[in-house]
Amino acid sequence: MNADQGLFVPLILGILEGLTEFLPVSSTGHLLLAGHFFGLTQPATFVVLIQLGAILAIVTVYFAKLGLLIRDALTGKRYAWQFALSVFLACFPAVIAGVLLRDFIQGDLWESAALICWTLLIGGFVLLIVDRLKLEPKYDDIYTFPWHLALIIGLFQMLSLVPGVSRSGSTVVGGMLFGASKRAAAEFTFFVALPIMVGAFGYDLYKSRDLIDASIALNVAVGFAAAFVVGALVVRYLLNFVSRYGFAPFAWWRIAVGIFGLIGIYFFGR
Repeated sequence: MNADQGLFVPLILGILEGLTEFLPVSSTGHLLLAGHFFGLTQPATFVVLIQLGAILAIVTVYFAKLGLLIRDALTGKRYAWQFALSVFLACFPAVIAGVLLRDFIQGDLWESAALICWTLLIGGFVLLIVDRLKLEPKYDDIYTFPWHLALIIGLFQMLSLVPGVSRSGSTVVGGMLFGASKRAAAEFTFFVALPIMVGAFGYDLYKSRDLIDASIALNVAVGFAAAFVVGALVVRYLLNFVSRYGFAPFAWWRIAVGIFGLIGIYFFGR
């Protein structure tokens, strides 16, 4: 395999990461299925490390808003500290569970393509049902989310440790069921993603520090750049898309991928 071919795989996976990280379709599930069915594989560490590109995509798009939040927090503005606490509460359950179950998740669960397909399929129907419910939103501003709502969203986010569930999908469903509007639920997932993904990146980098050499570093750099560019485009336009079309298109995508994945497993084996 020549150098260009060698970088093709991390490039495609980086694009896939950027496309799916902030959509309720499970980026990890898509990356793992791409490896299972098309041989587009990289070490498990690669999957986590390229998420840094998606993290920086959020920072780039929300740079001004993040700057105002930090300024207002430093000057003692109550809303900024309340919002920071809400984000912390939404992150805490998944962080603890992720640290305790890391080896099991990246081992047994990540290796089951059938599990990923079923979680994509079932999660798609759940998202479709919730999207069609006649819910009356109580909270349309993420800065007014009460702490109990943030904690509930955090508990839902724990489900995303199972590949195929989707971090953004689980937080969106939890938020909408307990009073958040579609747009607010989607936007809150961006802010919750920052500490979650930074923590996952740092922890996995530390745990895998002895496994990273020059070859994987180049692959990570390519995947990182692709995830950053594509992720920035997704973040920039996602909220308007959700406001107009809801989450049904993503639900149907999940269902289609899950069905075709199960068909592929049936005919071509595990």
